[in-house]
Amino acid sequence: MPLNLQQKKELVEDLRSAAEGAVVSAAADYRGLNVKEMTDLRRRARGAGVTLRVVKNTLSRRAVKDTPCESLTEALNGPTLLAFSDDDPGSIARLFKDFAKQHEALQPRGFVLDGVLYSGDQTDRIATLPTLDETRAKFLGALKAPMQKLVATIAEPQARLARLLAARQEQAEAE
Repeated sequence: MPLNLQQKKELVEDLRSAAEGAVVSAAADYRGLNVKEMTDLRRRARGAGVTLRVVKNTLSRRAVKDTPCESLTEALNGPTLLAFSDDDPGSIARLFKDFAKQHEALQPRGFVLDGVLYSGDQTDRIATLPTLDETRAKFLGALKAPMQKLVATIAEPQARLARLLAARQEQAEAE
């Protein structure tokens, strides 16, 4: 059932808001996936915090125009699946990579990170980007390490003295 003009405008606005708020966006060729497989992909996407949309390329081009995802228009040809993620830059690539292991029909065409278009061949590279939680953990670990070393350095002379006294007491008891 074709969309009327008002529905198309609403769809373009929905896509525009998704594109403006997205940390990463992507386009993929989904030809060859059946309904069951697409449903499985959409279910996995919801779990990963990824929004998937299948939209005509003309509407997609209008939606991403003048947004950080504008360079994605180069990847819009043929039937296209659009994906947007608001928080994790590697989430779409991980989703596509995992799904493509079982379904080779899904072919990533391009990813947009910080306004730069990366080809679909770089899916593995983008999929290895750390999640927000991993980045926070690494940052906190980097902050915590010098403090732990300082505390250990300050406590070491007293610990050595305590070990020396304990060893001397054991030696005295043994004699």
